[in-house]
Amino acid sequence: MRDISMERVNTTRQEILDIIKSPTLTHEQKMVCLAGKADSLLEVMDLPEGLDELLNAPIETQCICDLNEGHAPMRPRYIAPDYEKFLKNGSAFLQLEPPTDLFEALNALLIIYKHVPSITNYPVYLGQLDDLLEPYIDTVDEKTARKLIRLFLLQVDRTILDSFSHADIGPKPTRAGLYILEAEKELEDAVPNLSLKYEEGVTDDAFMLSAIDCALHSAKPSFANHLMFRRELTDRYVIASCYNGLPLGGGSYTLCRLILGNIAKRASGIEDFKTRELPRVMEIMAAYMDERIRFEVEESGFFEHNFLIREGLVERERFTAMFGLVGLAEAVNILLEKEGRKGRFGHDQAANDLGVEIMEVIDAFNQAHVNPYCEVTGGHFLLHAQVGIASDVGVTPGTRIPIGEEPEELIDQLLVLSRFHHYFPSGTGDIFPIDVTVHRNPEYVLDIIKGAFRKDLRYLSFYSSDSDVIRVTGYLVKRSEMEKLDAGNAVLQDTTALGLGASKNGKILERKVR
Repeated sequence: MRDISMERVNTTRQEILDIIKSPTLTHEQKMVCLAGKADSLLEVMDLPEGLDELLNAPIETQCICDLNEGHAPMRPRYIAPDYEKFLKNGSAFLQLEPPTDLFEALNALLIIYKHVPSITNYPVYLGQLDDLLEPYIDTVDEKTARKLIRLFLLQVDRTILDSFSHADIGPKPTRAGLYILEAEKELEDAVPNLSLKYEEGVTDDAFMLSAIDCALHSAKPSFANHLMFRRELTDRYVIASCYNGLPLGGGSYTLCRLILGNIAKRASGIEDFKTRELPRVMEIMAAYMDERIRFEVEESGFFEHNFLIREGLVERERFTAMFGLVGLAEAVNILLEKEGRKGRFGHDQAANDLGVEIMEVIDAFNQAHVNPYCEVTGGHFLLHAQVGIASDVGVTPGTRIPIGEEPEELIDQLLVLSRFHHYFPSGTGDIFPIDVTVHRNPEYVLDIIKGAFRKDLRYLSFYSSDSDVIRVTGYLVKRSEMEKLDAGNAVLQDTTALGLGASKNGKILERKVR
């Protein structure tokens, strides 16, 4: 273990004391924060030369962000168990027999969720819920089935205290899926996050209109381009956490992100950025991710000892890693200004073309880099348009157009976005607040989704402009809960604090209403 400076030790001690004394953190939130501080003190990996200046810097100059993973990862960041296998076989470790009815199936899922770790200490994937529950629907009458599913979702919201927890439904319409949509529309809760995998010709319009109605009330589900994800990740994929496409029965070892705008600040111009500054930062981040993965696989013990591995609910060979980025818009705008050229990302052909050129450099680097433990994705990481964090100031998530600079016409915005979504198998997405009048015409949103997916957009989210539940970046919060926290009161879910930070720093409440 490396020596730790006394200055850092004293700073961490004060941070620990601040956590303990916090009037706005619940007991569970304090425990999670304290565990994170303990992890951050350890440096047991061989960190690549040059990482420190790029990672441990203020947000206005930081070029690499490890998203608070620490230097001693004891488990993969995102885990996507095969819950269908769990329900079929039961679990020796959890002392559970295979369920025989809807009561037992829902109870079994609630039990296993408590034992699925992640970066948040809550499960980031709750399963393809409609497919999991549909076989048990006829074991009870319809009224009981609706009530059980509603109570199940209520318990998830009250006990899985992080809205990065994500469930999927679709593409085929099912009774279980419909009952989930009906319950979520009524509950208007932030957890779980929810995606509907949409495939034209498979997902019927009636089911989609029910989903859109639910989304306009509760900001979920979001809509995933099923054909696009299947083409890249096969049928055995999940949408987890924010909007992350990952292999079922595996997940992601780690996620780090490039802060492209700050890398652009270091460059003398476009060519210097593309040939020197960006490649250097990517090399260092990839080396850091390689070392994180090596530690998890070879030293952490997770893949030798965790019951999820022993019972075949996840397999080490089905894990990959996510090579993330934010701030493409800022990078383009900064580089054009350095060159003395006019143009803004999202509005000008030359600016958008430069964005594509940058993505081609990043994609080529990723395709050339090989990690021996990412077999499921051909030895390569998956590119990920990261959603941003609460402390980001002047950093636009992924490849989005900055809030306040959206094109006047929605079609123009979608056409820009369509040039970038295909780069990101492990997730990208865009968010559209919808005027309340659309409640009377949900077919408007359905037409947007159909047209956008034909243009290879990957993932779209909608919520009503007057909804209490809103989508922050890739996760959900309630406006009412943010107001409570802002007034100095403790709230149940820790993602509320992230949403409050994003509302102050990221202007999420100022998105253009469509």
